[in-house]
Amino acid sequence: MTTETEPETIRYTADVVCIRSGAVLLIERGHPPHKGAWALPGGHVDTGETSRAAAARELAEETGVKVAPAHLHQIGVWDAPGRDPRGRYVGVAYLAVVPAGTEAVAGDDARRAEWWPLDALPDLAFDHADIIAAAEGEFGELHRRD
Repeated sequence: MTTETEPETIRYTADVVCIRSGAVLLIERGHPPHKGAWALPGGHVDTGETSRAAAARELAEETGVKVAPAHLHQIGVWDAPGRDPRGRYVGVAYLAVVPAGTEAVAGDDARRAEWWPLDALPDLAFDHADIIAAAEGEFGELHRRD
């Protein structure tokens, strides 16, 4: 006998691996979960918005870095149960490569926004280390220095 279960609530998010001269842009989270931890810029996809547009919006809101959605390259989808302690989250990750000298300023729910060398990253929140590793695997030029 088969029983029907209640549908799982799934939240939709977008993250950005933003690269500048061999460094990745990270934010220090200002809110739980992982308050105070370093993470990729990103957040929820709003109603009527694509994940690509959400990624560009979140990058600008959290770091001040503006990238046109068309210039974001999809890395992949992360959907493992348990990847976020708040519940089931499905995230699409994008890559943005910006010019040397691009400045970042923390905004929205980010305490700080800083460029970290790809070979000296801090411990990261969620599965963001896996997302960066996937970006490095797919786009081999991440360590290139300008």
